Amino acid sequence: MDFRQLRFARAFAFTILEINNRTDVLPGITLGYWIHDSCSDVQMAIKIALQFENGLDPVFNDTNSCLKSATVPATVGDSTSSASISIARTLGPFGIPQVSHSATCACLSDKHQFPAFLRTVPSDHHQAAALAKMVKYYGWTWIGAVRSDTDYGNYGMAAFLKAAQEEGICVEYSEAYIRTQPRRKLERVANVIRRSTARVIVAFVHAGDMKFIIEELAQQPLPPIQWIASESWIIHPDFLRFNICTGALGFGFPRSVIPGLREFLLDLSPKQVLESPLLTEFWESSFSCSLKGRTGSSEFLRECNGSEDIRALQNPYTDTSQLRITNLVYKATYAIAHALHSVICNETQCDQTIKFAPWQIYNHLKRANFTTKNGYQVKFDSNGEPEAVYELINLQFKKDGTLDFVTVGYYDSSKPRGQEFKMSSAISWVGGQTEVPKSVCSESCPPGTRKAVQKGRPICCFDCIPCAEGEISNKTDSLDCIRCPAEFWPNMKQDGCLPKPVEFLSWDDTLAIILTVFSITGAFMAVCVIVVFYRHRASPIVRANNSELSFLLLFSLTLCFLCSLTFIGQPSEWSCMLRHTAFGITFVLCISCVLGKTIVVLMAFKATLPGSNVMKWFGPLQQRLIVFSFSLIQVLICVLWLKISPPFPFKNLKHYKEKIILECDLGSVIGFWAVLGYIGCLAFLCFILAFLARKLPDNFNEAKFITFSMLIFCAVWITFIPSYVSSPGKFTVAVEIFAILASSFGLIICIFAPKCFIIVFRPEQNTKKHITGKVLS
Repeated sequence: MDFRQLRFARAFAFTILEINNRTDVLPGITLGYWIHDSCSDVQMAIKIALQFENGLDPVFNDTNSCLKSATVPATVGDSTSSASISIARTLGPFGIPQVSHSATCACLSDKHQFPAFLRTVPSDHHQAAALAKMVKYYGWTWIGAVRSDTDYGNYGMAAFLKAAQEEGICVEYSEAYIRTQPRRKLERVANVIRRSTARVIVAFVHAGDMKFIIEELAQQPLPPIQWIASESWIIHPDFLRFNICTGALGFGFPRSVIPGLREFLLDLSPKQVLESPLLTEFWESSFSCSLKGRTGSSEFLRECNGSEDIRALQNPYTDTSQLRITNLVYKATYAIAHALHSVICNETQCDQTIKFAPWQIYNHLKRANFTTKNGYQVKFDSNGEPEAVYELINLQFKKDGTLDFVTVGYYDSSKPRGQEFKMSSAISWVGGQTEVPKSVCSESCPPGTRKAVQKGRPICCFDCIPCAEGEISNKTDSLDCIRCPAEFWPNMKQDGCLPKPVEFLSWDDTLAIILTVFSITGAFMAVCVIVVFYRHRASPIVRANNSELSFLLLFSLTLCFLCSLTFIGQPSEWSCMLRHTAFGITFVLCISCVLGKTIVVLMAFKATLPGSNVMKWFGPLQQRLIVFSFSLIQVLICVLWLKISPPFPFKNLKHYKEKIILECDLGSVIGFWAVLGYIGCLAFLCFILAFLARKLPDNFNEAKFITFSMLIFCAVWITFIPSYVSSPGKFTVAVEIFAILASSFGLIICIFAPKCFIIVFRPEQNTKKHITGKVLS
């Protein structure tokens, strides 16, 4: 026998008695009642509903009450959702209101199917949402699900699974069971739970069904399971004896106090008990004896002797410390009484003779808004339901080692989103642990990785894939990696973007220092040659090799060496324009001087022919014009280049992914190659002319040295082109500087080194006769 259900029935009778004793609710009216036990059976519930409509067959009633109408104007119940659905479908078409104290199925909120149904218990829609939010709050993304194979379990679990899906929670399995099914079904459910990897199980199960599941699981060792319970069993005292339920967490209806109820429940004498078959069964079952004067057979052989004390009993009937659903019975009964009061009473008195229809009571029930004697508000929304307020119940060990219900928090659906929960004390988890248990299919992906769902498995089962090159994820469990901005690159952990290092040929770079040393050395050599030539400017070897062009050539070589320095350092707008134009103009000036010297050599030998007057066209003025003209063309090319599309600083983001190359963009590629091409044409022309003059008779034919210098010059710049194109970053600039220095050193060494050697170390050869070949060497 379910003693809790008996307590609900007796609480209903107590409430009727309390109302009848009040003068402010239905004054002068005595309410009657009939109590039927549906035994949680749908067919029995339908039978009782039909009796309510047509006539009554009392099972447990107050003999002092009376009901004048043949049809019941309102009902309280049933306790289960399935039975309540059947009753609501039967009574609804007749407009007979039904107020349930315990039927929580979300399906009963449908006013089209159940137009006359109301309840003082919140819908499972709220409980399911609260359970899903709680599961999400504690980070459980991989759970198991068990439900009663009834309307309560099926509809409740469906609402939970929908809410869980919205919260990103995955369900490994969902099993249904009801205690009337064969044992092999129970064993199958237990085996699924044992084999599962989910360590958190949400159980939307009737207390009776859950008891069978727990007993089956307790027969074999079981991994630690964190139970998340529905309100049906989290507050049921039967589960306090199962250690497997330690740490169970779930929502229960708020605990309450009903003054006078305990005294009413315990105020039973054998005489009163004999008047009701239900109380008779309770008495005999509790004391294991048969009552005197009982009609019918009893399973107990011992006869009750009158010493039985109901106050000494410890069972759900006498336990009023956890009045939760009992208070909902109390509220439901009062709601009907207030609605009946609104129908038959005015401000001063009630009319016992008034005729009313059940739908009138229902209309007033919908608008009910009052506070019960024990201080609880009764109010229904548009669906005939109260606001959802739950206590968060936790099964914890007491100091004496026994389990007990402990309220650890509250949930109020009327609060703003995110503020529904309010924790009041610490939770004891499975096994009495203080740390929150983990239940995930896959461990969280750390920053720097992204989630990749495993094929054919729920979204909570995933692999952690490192972000691709150039991408990051800066939070846990990222679905996608994000690409760093163009000027940024991921750090080593790929969880943040750092500015890319900027690369250019800086002054403190080893390569730049070496090139600078060579550049200054070359300029110093040119200055030294100038000093030597100036001090020996009157000597034959200096005069014979066109001293004016020589000094101009040495000056231009000095500039060539120094212009390489403009390529070092961070590129700026001015340095980019200067480096290429300075290089182009100084080199053309240099080659123009060499070309002038070559032409003078050729013409000088032609002038020795009889009748030749050619040298008058290649005097000093003409030589200056040659150098000026060739240089002016390069200047014009550079001016056009700078005017149309000049070089500019440019951040090259494409060559290297992980760093920025700061370089000078050419601006106009045509301008760059025009400058370089013009230098090449002059060098090639100079090489051809010098090559033609290399065998002219003379002890010191300068054309030979010019040929060698132009050969080196052309070789350097021919190899420069592929090296320039293929060299990355700062090495592009280094290659260009190397080409400038190599060609400059080639010119100064090939043309001026032999002359300086003779001037300094062989002064005896620095004579006119030796130069003209009249003295044998």
